[in-house]
This record gives sequence, structure tokens and C-alpha cells, in this order.
Amino acid sequence: MDETPAPQDRTGTDSSQDLLLSRQLCFALHSTTLALGRVYQKVLAPLGLTYTQYLAMLVLWERGRLSVGDLGAALLLDSGTLTPLLKRLEQAGHVRRARDPRDERRVLVEPTPAGLALREEAAGIPAAIHAACGSSGVALDALQSDLEALRSALTKSGAEAP
Repeated sequence: MDETPAPQDRTGTDSSQDLLLSRQLCFALHSTTLALGRVYQKVLAPLGLTYTQYLAMLVLWERGRLSVGDLGAALLLDSGTLTPLLKRLEQAGHVRRARDPRDERRVLVEPTPAGLALREEAAGIPAAIHAACGSSGVALDALQSDLEALRSALTKSGAEAP
């Protein structure tokens, strides 16, 4: 019987292992994001915010009044995703949306006084997240830097396969 060895990839490893779920970078990132999302969900529940609403508020707390387009660019979200999110934040009294008087096509969004007060309530969230991740032994600052570099490289490459 002819026993043909498993095909080798360019790195000399057994390519039959390449399609295992456990070997996929995308799944490692996806499953970690899901786990982190569950932690954020618990931490944000007392504030009545979803994770994406929290991200939007972070940008508004940092930058103040912005166009919906600029907010979407900062969060890497399209207006179809952002509009319902902002509508819910507005209904909760955290933001105000209004047409730009200089350009009626643009919608501006800014935190309300209640939305600004929410920032003080959210002050402990980063520490709670770091505490939840702390037992991992991962250098979180280095991980964040590495992920930002990876995102940048993927964006520049056009996310095309080599």
C-alpha cells in the first residue's frame, strides 16, 4: 500500500491541519470578541447601554458634536447601523440629533446634559474590563497595539488574499 504523506504548506507544516477551526485566526478573534462582549454586556447593563451605544458615547464624550458621518467613520460603522443606534440613544435622553443649519443634508449629534452625566457613571468601566481580562496573563496594552496594527495592515491590503 502506498502511503502518501500529507501535503505540506509553505511553512513545512501539515496542511491537512490548516482547515481546523482551532487553527483559524478569524475564529480566535471572533470567539474572543463574543466573550468580551458578554463581559461588556454585564458591566454596561446598569447604565442601560449596549456595547455599540457605549462606543458611540465614548466618541461623543471625547469629541463633542459630530456629524453622523464623522461618528460613523470613527466607529467604522455605516449610517444604516448608526441611525437606529442613535435613535435609541436619543429616546433614552443621552444624545440630541439635529440637521446642520449650514447644510441640511448633514445630521449632527451631540451628548445631552444627561448623556454627559452618564460619562461619570461609566468611569469605572475600563477598570472593570481590565480586571476581567487580568487573569489571562496577556499584556493588554501590547495586545491592543498588535490588534490596531493588524487592522491597519488588513485595511491597507484591501483585505485581499495574497
